[in-house]
Amino acid sequence: MIPVRYNLRSLAVRKATTFATAFGIALVVFVLAAALMLAEGIARTLGASGRSDVAIVLRKGSENELSSGVDDPQVALVAAMPGVASDANGPLVTGEVVVVTALEKLGAVGLSNVQLRGVPANGFAFRPTARVVEGRAPHPGTDEALVGVRIRGRFRGTDLGQSFDLRKGRPVTVVGVFADEGSSYESELWCDLDTLRTTFGREGSVSSIRVRLTGASAFDAFQTTLEADKRLGLAASRESVYYEKQSSGTSTFITALGGAVAVFFALGAMIGATITMYAAVANRTREIGTLRALGFSQASILVSFVIESVALALGGGAIGVVGALAMRGVRFSMMNFASWSEVVFTFEPTAGIVTTALAFAGGMGLLGGILPAVRAARISPTAAMRA
Repeated sequence: MIPVRYNLRSLAVRKATTFATAFGIALVVFVLAAALMLAEGIARTLGASGRSDVAIVLRKGSENELSSGVDDPQVALVAAMPGVASDANGPLVTGEVVVVTALEKLGAVGLSNVQLRGVPANGFAFRPTARVVEGRAPHPGTDEALVGVRIRGRFRGTDLGQSFDLRKGRPVTVVGVFADEGSSYESELWCDLDTLRTTFGREGSVSSIRVRLTGASAFDAFQTTLEADKRLGLAASRESVYYEKQSSGTSTFITALGGAVAVFFALGAMIGATITMYAAVANRTREIGTLRALGFSQASILVSFVIESVALALGGGAIGVVGALAMRGVRFSMMNFASWSEVVFTFEPTAGIVTTALAFAGGMGLLGGILPAVRAARISPTAAMRA
């Protein structure tokens, strides 16, 4: 077997072609890894919004809160069902209104949709992970609002102390900034439930009902009781399952788009690797002949050149992965297809994504180097020594 250091020395000698090929592969791996990391970030952001011991109740046939409507009297009926948890203030149930509004995005041309959530007085008590990190909570019944930490200052009027219009002529003032452990709520604007209902003509109804259950195992009984009452016309989902479905469309789109771009780039990178290895074979004909004369077999020559190509690809892949990991601190905003509002996501690396990206790079090196390796293995020792 030919020592691997022989291949590494050969790559070091051909600095220009090695760099060009490695850079192309690094670019491909960067695109693929970044797309997978963003898809993972989307799943985590929306997944962090849901709990398995919380049920979300929507109008039957509605796929999201925007298209749902539940009358106020039904909130009390849902609160009286079995499996609903309580505290000193009564059943842990909250009805909320969700709408979208168009706001001017700073640093960009035009408007973008932002999700508004009308939250009742027990909104923070229902969500113990949500907390005000700067400023204060709005007073009930006032034209005050909270801005999620991820969209703070991204839209005109959405920073602390500023104001924006719920609708034309109905301004609200941002009095606080809130966080919720990286969930999609951090890309929302929250204000008083009655203020939002009055502004958008939604008096007497809510978009959804959230119910804290006595435990995750209580969901099945709760769902059966709720959906068995045909008069209500309501359907329940685990909050965790609901947000998983909300994330599937966007994450699938990002993964497919990034994968398609990576495949097209990969074709170019493999062609570059093939050209590089063919050039290496042509320039090292005498070396190959010498190796054959020293007793190395055709199989050893073939494996050696394949190893060289894969090592080159893995080197470029490692650079691409490092570049993608640097995206960890970047926040990326895009439209969530389920809510048609802008949500801010982060790039979330995992060991699986790193492994996949490096395996993809190794595959490019294998495919790009196999034909030149076969050519090298077939070179006749006598002809090589005469070249």
